[in-house]
Amino acid sequence: MSFENKLLPRIAALSAMASAALLIGAGAATADDWPSDGGGALSVYETKDFAVQPDPDYWNPLSERNRLTSPFGTSTRIVCTGFHGVQQDCWQADLDGNPHKLNIAPLDVPYAGSSGTGHFGPKHYLYPG
Repeated sequence: MSFENKLLPRIAALSAMASAALLIGAGAATADDWPSDGGGALSVYETKDFAVQPDPDYWNPLSERNRLTSPFGTSTRIVCTGFHGVQQDCWQADLDGNPHKLNIAPLDVPYAGSSGTGHFGPKHYLYPG
């Protein structure tokens, strides 16, 4: 058997193993689940009411709007939960429509009309990763 004839099956086997490893790895990065409305005081709703980077409110420390730092802006579906009208956790779809829970960054600045800090004011949501 020539050198090329021995090498070709090994290359094919290595390629198959590498492809399988990529597929297995891709499956490990699963999306979160969309929140469900369990009733009671917790509500689930879709929204796009966020200040994003091109919006002047994003940079205004006195703005009462929630901020969103995401590679998608508000162009993909965003679903949030609220408790008695106060927005809590949010999820945003990736380009394939899979939900990802947004992280909440500490935002410790005063907000409009308050002497308190951002702890009780607007939130800053961050797309994971």
